Amino acid sequence: MTKVDNLIESRVRVKKGEHIYQQGQKMDALYSVRFGTLKSENSLADGRSQVTGFHLPGEIVGLDGIGSNVYTSNSVALEDSEVCMIHLNELENLSRQVPSLQAQFHRILSREISQGHQHLLALGTMRAEERLANFLLNLSDRLALRGYSASEFNLKMSREDIGSYLGVQLETVSRLFSRFAETGMVQIKQRNVKLIDIAALEKLAGRQSSNQSTIVCPPFNLSSEPGSM
Repeated sequence: MTKVDNLIESRVRVKKGEHIYQQGQKMDALYSVRFGTLKSENSLADGRSQVTGFHLPGEIVGLDGIGSNVYTSNSVALEDSEVCMIHLNELENLSRQVPSLQAQFHRILSREISQGHQHLLALGTMRAEERLANFLLNLSDRLALRGYSASEFNLKMSREDIGSYLGVQLETVSRLFSRFAETGMVQIKQRNVKLIDIAALEKLAGRQSSNQSTIVCPPFNLSSEPGSM
């Protein structure tokens, strides 16, 4: 753990709306979210952007640049956040010395690929309400792994960002949240969401149980301090 801690080049504070890195920038490091929330988005040729992911404490961003040595997306802070900078070549060198670290890094890469496949599958086969239900349950699972409440949380991302990620219009997201609230599945107050009927959400999302059909990313701890990154 001491060796892993020594890999951290610096801890970078970013304010809401600031970039960690930008699409097309030469890749120089991976970034582990210490606290806060980030989003990944792709800039399109016509000036629009497509949200491709949201990242919580303990998750790593920048993996998309490993193959080409260029970041293929923008990483933007959704709230005031802090990230740990990790140079990839140093992480690879240490991974060769510490087999358990190498195995963990491979698991992270595998999850990244699997999550991408799952998201594409959801966009291609699920109805809009199924996508939103699955999104809320996935977020709940990931927060629970980090010691937060699984049933009540604040959405750091906007309705517009959620719509972009799920491939639906902003108006559709707002309408579906209202429908979920009217049917008693959730309670919503501004950005605060409380999951009331998780079983109904799981049924809507096509889940068999709370621990199946969704891949979640456990925190990748780079500090011996409990609960920190």
